[in-house]
Amino acid sequence: MTQQLFRATGKRKSSVAQVRLSPGEGKFTVNNRTCEDYFCRPTLVMLVKQPLELVGGTGKYDIWAKVEGGGIAGQAGAVKLGISRALLLAQDGTRPALKSAGLLTRDPREKERKKYGQKKARKRFQFSKR
Repeated sequence: MTQQLFRATGKRKSSVAQVRLSPGEGKFTVNNRTCEDYFCRPTLVMLVKQPLELVGGTGKYDIWAKVEGGGIAGQAGAVKLGISRALLLAQDGTRPALKSAGLLTRDPREKERKKYGQKKARKRFQFSKR
């Protein structure tokens, strides 16, 4: 009795999420906690569940995610991308819906590095002529 398991990785800023998707009754676990408990803001919970609601797999899959790095919003984006990529493997014909919603695109925005001679990445020291 082999159960199908679909694995995918999602990244956002400096967060990395490893997602496992398996057919089940709809349990959602993030770092050994429930999704609502881990992502305490309702907007982040809605963001993470967006790919499932779009494809219609809300109660069909058990999701296990391990997230590292970054803040809570970046981690939510990483889990969302991981779920979207795992759904591609799990269900045929979901690519057009996920692609048109922009859920398969990795957000390329990263933190800009600090430059020498400056306070931060773009903020310079105050200029004084005299």
